Amino acid sequence: MDFLEKVSAFISKYMAGFVLIVAAAALFEPASFKWAAPQITYLLGIVMLGMGMTLRLEDFRLVFQHPKDVFIGAVCQFTIMPGLAWLLAMAFQLPPELAVGVILVGTCPGGTSSNVMTYLAKGDVALSVSITMTTTILAPVITPLLTWWLAGTWLQVSLLAMMISIFKVVVVPIVLGILLKHFFDSLVQQCIKVLPLVSVIAIVLIVGGVVAVSAKTIRETGLLIMLVVMCHNVFGYLLGYLAAKALHMNLAKQKAVAIEVGMQNSGLATSLAMVHFGAAAAIPGAVFSVWHNISGSLMANYLAGKMEKEAEAKQEPQPQS
Repeated sequence: MDFLEKVSAFISKYMAGFVLIVAAAALFEPASFKWAAPQITYLLGIVMLGMGMTLRLEDFRLVFQHPKDVFIGAVCQFTIMPGLAWLLAMAFQLPPELAVGVILVGTCPGGTSSNVMTYLAKGDVALSVSITMTTTILAPVITPLLTWWLAGTWLQVSLLAMMISIFKVVVVPIVLGILLKHFFDSLVQQCIKVLPLVSVIAIVLIVGGVVAVSAKTIRETGLLIMLVVMCHNVFGYLLGYLAAKALHMNLAKQKAVAIEVGMQNSGLATSLAMVHFGAAAAIPGAVFSVWHNISGSLMANYLAGKMEKEAEAKQEPQPQS
């Protein structure tokens, strides 16, 4: 178990690198990962089950301890990223499938990686977790509605089918994970340190499967999609930070909101795209999975340094008048 824990810690630390390697391998040797594409829904379910196993029923109280902050974060999440996605799809005149894929990334809730990045950024982790939980719970209703509203210009969106998909792949595994932790806590505690390893493997395979079945399209539109994804993510961080600052939240909370808004549950976007719109629509989610782990690490380092600089500035002696 100690060995697995060390492997889990190593792979989690360098997750972005592993995702990048697998994406490159799938791009140039699609046959090596095509088998993973039909399993994407199950792989995402495993990730969500792992998320549920890290939560306790008591964690949901955090949402009600600071409802205003959580509300601000959730509203920013479901307005900034969907709005940016629609604007980028229009501005770059994306083909229908890619436009819907970008919008799906924008309408999905925050991802669990945001909690880790908020911790590294020395932000308000409790707020980050609360926003992630809240947006994830709201996702079965809000994500399909926003997707139907924004993406309907390009492709027909089945509202009910998407709601059912999100409920099955997100809500059911998370609830099951919470129940497992509640009733079999000692067993879950033994396994919990290797959960990051399982989650990373699942995410890597999701990316590999999407890239493998969309290799030709990616080679044709790769630079364009990468540019759109980078703009989406970076402007998400910036606008989330500015919104929190404008609403007079403290620096730790500004960091949490910025990272929470910018980092999406791209695995869910990828899964929904594959099920409802086809492989091409899943490309933005796969690219986002690679990029936001890289940008999230850079963002966390920058924001951690920002807090240290402000603390040092406060400690400097003021000049005597």
